[in-house]
Amino acid sequence: MLIRERMTRNPVLCAPDVSVTDAFDLMKKSRIRRMPVVDKSGKLVGIVSDKDLLRVSPSPATTLSAFEIPYLLSKVKVNDVMIKKVITVTEDTPIEEAARIMVDNKIGGLPVVNEKNAVVGIITETDIFKTFLELIGARRKGVRITMYVKDVRGELARVGQAVADIGGNIIATVEVPGSDSTNYEVLLKVIDVSKEAVVAALQPIVERIIDVRES
Repeated sequence: MLIRERMTRNPVLCAPDVSVTDAFDLMKKSRIRRMPVVDKSGKLVGIVSDKDLLRVSPSPATTLSAFEIPYLLSKVKVNDVMIKKVITVTEDTPIEEAARIMVDNKIGGLPVVNEKNAVVGIITETDIFKTFLELIGARRKGVRITMYVKDVRGELARVGQAVADIGGNIIATVEVPGSDSTNYEVLLKVIDVSKEAVVAALQPIVERIIDVRES
């Protein structure tokens, strides 16, 4: 799964000379939390978030008058508060690589650029969460079963065959490291069979069933 399949195309963009007030109004109107900033040729020069804009807004304790605040904010431009060293990805970047970059750098979104450094989209933590829900079959009714499976070649194939033998259909599979180096934890989402049938089929061939429920 690549970024191009999950990114938001034609994202809301901002020019560096836009005032902080106008940028904040645009973000609120568009219901977004971050905007790529581009120059006149459309090339990426920065990114700004709602937090960046709020940091330069006066606090409620300010002694400035109601007339002074709008005037001063109109003088502060996006270029003054935006992040200029922007981490980006391309349309061909795997979705898991984008997730890793966001986690490692503690950021909530990445502009997607082409070979000319022009913005063609944006991928955010919300897009990643939606993808995660699909990967684990969270929006489909079925039996969700988590178990420890031996770290042996062909073991997962045995699990799949056991589900198929009872007429079940696996719609999602997730594997993560297990309790030690001899096993791994597997989550399956299975449809077309009962919880009892899944347990009866898998209990004899897996190390241990951790959790099973209809969801």
